Parts: sequence; C-alpha cells; structure tokens
Amino acid sequence: MSGASAELSGKVIVITGASSGLGRAAAIALSTRGATVAVVGRNAERTRAVADQVGGFPFIADFDSLTEVRALGDELLASYPRIDVLANNAGGLVSTRGLSADGHERTLQHNHLAPFLLTALLLDRLTLSAGRVISTASGANMFSRLDLTDLDWKRRIYAGGWLPYGTSKLVTIMFIRELARRTAGTGVDAFSFHPGFVATGFGADSALLRLGQFVSRGSLGISPEQGAAPLIHLASEHDIASPSGTYFDGLKPDGRERKAAFDEAMCRELWEKSSEMVGL
Repeated sequence: MSGASAELSGKVIVITGASSGLGRAAAIALSTRGATVAVVGRNAERTRAVADQVGGFPFIADFDSLTEVRALGDELLASYPRIDVLANNAGGLVSTRGLSADGHERTLQHNHLAPFLLTALLLDRLTLSAGRVISTASGANMFSRLDLTDLDWKRRIYAGGWLPYGTSKLVTIMFIRELARRTAGTGVDAFSFHPGFVATGFGADSALLRLGQFVSRGSLGISPEQGAAPLIHLASEHDIASPSGTYFDGLKPDGRERKAAFDEAMCRELWEKSSEMVGL
C-alpha cells in the first residue's frame, strides 16, 4: 500500500449501522484508506454485501435485543486483538411507541442503550489500543425533553417519535461527554457529531418525513457521503484539535446542545441509570 490507501493500514474500525446510508459511505471511505472495517448491520444480505465491497467482515445484530448486542461484543472481541475505533452509528426514529425485546422504549434502546452496552463491552480492548469512540448524534437534541425518571416514555406524549428521538440524541451527547470524563488519562477519547439531515431511509415510517420527501420530490437532505464526512474525519485523524467529549456539528466543534449536556451530575446519573437498564 502507498499514499492514501496506507493511511489507516493496521487500524481496525467497527461501524454499526454500516449496511446502508452514511455508515456504508464511511465504511467504503475508511477501507479505501487502508483500515480493516467490521461492518455491523441488522439486515444480513446488505451487511454482507457492504463487507464484501470493503474487504471487511460482516457482523449481524439487531439492536432491538440486548442479547444480540452482547453476542456481537463477544464476536468482535474474538475476531480482533485490537480495536482502534468504535463508531456507534446505528439507530433511527420510531414513529409509534413500542417496546424492545428487553422491555425498553425502542428509540431509546436503538439509539442509546444498545451502543452504550456495546461500548462498555469493547472498552477494555479500545483502551489497549488507545482507541476512540464516535457516536452519531443530531441537532435534534435541541428539541429534546429529558426526564431521567421516564427514559422509556411511559408517561409522556410520544409526538410521532420526534421527542423521544431528539431526547435520545441529547442522551448520546451526554453519554459521550461522561465517557470522556471516565476515560480521561487512559488514551481513549470520545466524540459525538451531527451529520446533517441525510437523504437515507431514516424515519421511513414517519408521516412528516414522507410528506417532506413528496414535496421535495425526493431531494430532501444531503447525500450519505456528505453526511459521513464528520465520521470519517473523526475516525481517521490522529489529532482532533478539540478535547475529548466534544460534540461536532458537521466538521465544526461545539455544536448547539441543550444545557443538560453540560450538567456533570445529570451525565453521571444518566450513566448509572443506563448501566442498570442494560444489566451492567
């Protein structure tokens, strides 16, 4: 290998939600730079196709089940003696409230609890490599409604899934900030980012998004390649010129966040509640 194709040679990058959209675009770009990519997805056929395309390995897991997340963690640890980057990208918007196989509100589990658990399972391996955790958040955190006593949305208006979605993205930012605090001095760093509104299958069951796509004749949103740019940057740059825990809006650090994201006590409490919910 030479030039750009050797840039990440020897690095192992795990990308969840890599079977389509910006996860797939990031997997292609990072493999082109020489990384070994673990392609994690729910759809077996698409996940294997992307793994074949990037010369990586497919890992099939449905984040609706924490049992499958634990099995995924075991598979990854058995497959890679080192893991340099974990990109928690899987997730989405669920327009009608429902419960996961574990009894949790599905948006919360897909966007936070499953990646929280996977990160915990892989953290020792990431520490050995002085690795990095990157989580896909969203500017939607600005219309969140965080209530640490009702993370599963048992008592509140679901609002077509938008309030739980925005809240789950605020929770993602808070998780990364608390992870950065807990891993300070270990060599591990952590970042979250807003990719922009990407034209993918996101929110396919949302009537509001279907209307937007109809009105815009399918042109609503940026391309997956554009949306993947911050993930690629954060996964490939050796020195991120911002402290661990930073939330990026695209490639710009210090994106707009709700005040709760800076509340250290709330971030700690969220971590403790999340640990309890996933059985750690």
